[in-house]
Amino acid sequence: MDLMGMMGKLRDTQLKIEETKKRLDTVLIDEQSNDGLLKVTFTANNKLKSIAIDDSLLEDKDQLEDYLIVVINKAIEKAESVNKAELDAVTKVDMPMIPGMEDMFK
Repeated sequence: MDLMGMMGKLRDTQLKIEETKKRLDTVLIDEQSNDGLLKVTFTANNKLKSIAIDDSLLEDKDQLEDYLIVVINKAIEKAESVNKAELDAVTKVDMPMIPGMEDMFK
């Protein structure tokens, strides 16, 4: 592949990555506690969109904090997984790997 062709592919891939990132702002990841008392929604770009807390959790601050930590961390893990899979798919399409540039589009 010639240098101009490679530069064109790099530019096209960068544009596709930016489009994918914008689309991931609309992909919602829902997570909830096992008992359903706490629910959170994140975008696939790790932006918190909503939190729903059952009134019963408001009576015990420590329990609420524990719930928030567990549920938010699970939602973040899911969001990161979706994000990585989507961006990896874009960067691998017709894009030759150049040594040292593996992380250029992350």
